[in-house]
Amino acid sequence: MGTSVQVTPLCGVYNENPLSYLISIDGFTFLVDCGWNDHFDPSLLQPLSRVATTVDAVLLSHPDTLHLGALPYAVKQLGLSSPVYATEPVFRLGLLTMYDQYLSRKQVSEFDLFTLDDIDSAFQNVTRLTYSQNHHFSGKGEGIVISPHVAGHLLGGTIWKISKDGEDVIYAVDFNHRKEKHLNGTVLESFVRPAVLITDAYNALNNQLPTKQRERGFIDAIKKTVEAGGNVLIPVDTAGRVLELILILEESPLNCPIYFLTYVASSTIDYVKSFLEWMSDNIAKSFEHTRDNAFLLKHVSLLINKNDLDNAPAGPKVVLASMASLEAGFAHDIFVEWATDTKNLILFTERGQFATLARMLQADPPPKAVKVTMSKRVPLVGDELLAYEEEQNRIKKEEAMKASIIKEEESKAVHASENVGDPMVIDASNTQASQEAGSHGARYRDIFIDGFVPPPNSAAPMFPFYENASEWDDFGEVINPDDYVIKDDDMDQGALPFVSNMDGKLDEGPASLILDMKPSKVVSTELTVQVKCSLIYMDFEGRADSRAIKSILAHVAPLKLVLVRGSAEATEHLKQHCLKNVCPQVYASQIEETIDVTSDLCAYKVQLSEKLMSNVLFKKLGDYEIAWIDAEVGKTENGMLSLLPLSTSAPPHKSVLVGDLKLADFKQFLASKGVQVEFAGGALRCGEYVTLRKVGDASQKGGLSGTQQIVLEGPLCEDYYKIRDYLYSQFYLL
Repeated sequence: MGTSVQVTPLCGVYNENPLSYLISIDGFTFLVDCGWNDHFDPSLLQPLSRVATTVDAVLLSHPDTLHLGALPYAVKQLGLSSPVYATEPVFRLGLLTMYDQYLSRKQVSEFDLFTLDDIDSAFQNVTRLTYSQNHHFSGKGEGIVISPHVAGHLLGGTIWKISKDGEDVIYAVDFNHRKEKHLNGTVLESFVRPAVLITDAYNALNNQLPTKQRERGFIDAIKKTVEAGGNVLIPVDTAGRVLELILILEESPLNCPIYFLTYVASSTIDYVKSFLEWMSDNIAKSFEHTRDNAFLLKHVSLLINKNDLDNAPAGPKVVLASMASLEAGFAHDIFVEWATDTKNLILFTERGQFATLARMLQADPPPKAVKVTMSKRVPLVGDELLAYEEEQNRIKKEEAMKASIIKEEESKAVHASENVGDPMVIDASNTQASQEAGSHGARYRDIFIDGFVPPPNSAAPMFPFYENASEWDDFGEVINPDDYVIKDDDMDQGALPFVSNMDGKLDEGPASLILDMKPSKVVSTELTVQVKCSLIYMDFEGRADSRAIKSILAHVAPLKLVLVRGSAEATEHLKQHCLKNVCPQVYASQIEETIDVTSDLCAYKVQLSEKLMSNVLFKKLGDYEIAWIDAEVGKTENGMLSLLPLSTSAPPHKSVLVGDLKLADFKQFLASKGVQVEFAGGALRCGEYVTLRKVGDASQKGGLSGTQQIVLEGPLCEDYYKIRDYLYSQFYLL
């Protein structure tokens, strides 16, 4: 029987809702992503609430709200207490994303789903891994190995590989095959024939223009608006795709100021500067040769307060502000101010989340007017302030009274435990104690009742005394090293909110919001905004498009495929395509509907006997050693299967060539040997007479290996045999 694998969607199937899925492998349950949307609707998390306490480990794939937004709430309210795994950028930038979300909402509402402390508590459980690093589980998860790999969508974005007993489960959502300015493309194509592949259908119906063409159109649209005297608002996420947009603007400077405005803008860029090893090869090489950090920004200014933007010099400007959905944050307020001017431009670079203001404005045709709610926090004054202070005083008195009662009960419990078996103290009801109390007057009665009562064999009341005996050895007093260890969390500057640089300095704007304890309230007004500005959508989401998705899935050729997040139309389209061209088993279930994708293969653990291994000759192939063995199956004394040497002579077998020949690499190899070689008509022309080509399919439907042959053609001459020897040298003969 193969490894048991079940997949249960909790959110994000047949729609564009946030991502959250359960993957159970032989009874060990992973929660893969824990997303929420910008509405922060608790009803979306009801499926998660029913299973949160059963989760054994959490895997986070990207540092945005759609992938990890519900983590603080789930830890605080739903009982999610399992360890969390993510890459370092997902941990750091995800933390900043949640800070920005909280502050954006706290300024315009009585947001109480989670606090900054809840965010910190949730992220304290995160174990950070590097790309391709294997993490082995023990105990209940014995034998399971997880490793993160490059997704190419956001900085630190992850494709999760979960392995057990030689079978791989790949979780790959929101991947991008294109190499961008700050990110390399995904490595999903390096996985071939996994047992299960879980991916999304979000972009299954969309095709993109070439990157250069999109970047040129992006800059041209901004220049056109700025030259006409207008402002440009680009609603962005906190620390995700905005990084690519910043580099595009840095490389194409405009004749106007450019601002990046979020509550954690400076902290975001400071952290990003230290993540160069997670970025594209070009950025890493540039830093190695010139020590020039791509995120030492020269043309983009960082702002953490809208007042700074309001006080900026008059004239056209470009502002990248959060949130991309326009549901909250600085982008919402700026939109309301700028939407009524025909000169201005709102430039969307990603599809708005469902039922948000951004999605409404991206409709075709866009609305001419929209209703919005403008909210702001104002200090309490007059009667409201007095009523608030009275309520706070009442609450403080109640808390003090409760604390006093608890303290008194604890004190009584302590005294009761001390009195038990203590020869220095007797019961307060003792006759002698009563007489002593009576003879000394009522003013001493409390002392006697509290325990300072002389025992029968003492001359006067005495305090209890307990000697704290220390352990000693030949070198002195024995100490406990744990008493002197400083916790890593206390030393972790990242645990402080809004760190703007690596010495722990707080951003002034966000810090003032935390430290401002003045009584306040939220005042809201309903407005109808006339949308007269220009609205443009350009795809800079950083996801593979329809053509790329289909091509990559065909190359990976999983044995079983599970489709998740995406519209019903996109999901069905991709499902039908994959059934015809990728594999025969494609699943797309409903919320809380468990899919059993257990492998049809049978896997057995066998022991290689010492007798057998003593006669095996291994050959090195890359990081592995391989050998051909002829054996028969037996059993050990404890009943385990074992491979034993044959009792008869081994039958002959055909020679096996092990290896993977790439024509481009072989061309370079021949050139290094002095052979004139060139590509011609899809084949490799070697010298004057010999031609080498590959024929057949590398893979077939269902992920089965296709028949692929290497054909060497030419007259039987010296060159032919020389090229053949060179060809054989690229393989291992078994």
